Amino acid sequence: MKTALQKLKDYWAAGNYRAALKLAAGWPRLGKHRGTILSGWGAACNPNFYRQLNKDPDFLYTAGLNAVAARYDLPGVHTMEGGTGG
Repeated sequence: MKTALQKLKDYWAAGNYRAALKLAAGWPRLGKHRGTILSGWGAACNPNFYRQLNKDPDFLYTAGLNAVAARYDLPGVHTMEGGTGG
């Protein structure tokens, strides 16, 4: 049976960044990356809400992905692969 961290790493390796972000956003111990990860997941789920707040959901999503990468020592993401879907 795979651990949750191994699932996250498998999603990441497969390029399924949205699933990795969703998984990480549900974890309680994200350290200093917590706010960025949660904002990234929120922007992925509700991009129009963040646009109403004059925030760029694609930027927040990418920042969230890079925060996951930093938190779990994964290669960073520099593209909008998958995007917010909005």
